[in-house]
Amino acid sequence: MTVFRIGEAAELLGVSADTVRRWVDAGRLPAGRDEHGHRVIHGVELAAFVRSKASDADGRADESSARNRLRGIVTAVVKDTVMAQVDIQAGPFRLVSLMSREAVDELDLQVGSVAVAVIKSTTVVVERSAPAVAHKGRTS
Repeated sequence: MTVFRIGEAAELLGVSADTVRRWVDAGRLPAGRDEHGHRVIHGVELAAFVRSKASDADGRADESSARNRLRGIVTAVVKDTVMAQVDIQAGPFRLVSLMSREAVDELDLQVGSVAVAVIKSTTVVVERSAPAVAHKGRTS
């Protein structure tokens, strides 16, 4: 069974270890102890917690078949006569979109604007994380 230490769970969730500790202390996120007495969270419990915290980035998920929505800040806009490239930083994720210049102008996308990247793809590549992120073991 995969278990995560507090720091590892925090990194996966994009929050501080203190935030994860507060969630555990408040009983919002179940945790146990490993053989060394460190607090650990079962991967299944962490996944359930993440699902329960999932938010609709812009309140429009019910209006679209696309479920992958990342809210972020526009960090770059490069336009030519027909096309444009828009870079969005959504938490630790950099997203790059190529679209028409007309769309960029109509949406008034500028550096510093808040935008939601909506991703719909028929191909999603999944890789296993490096072993350093997750520990195998039992809780006490």
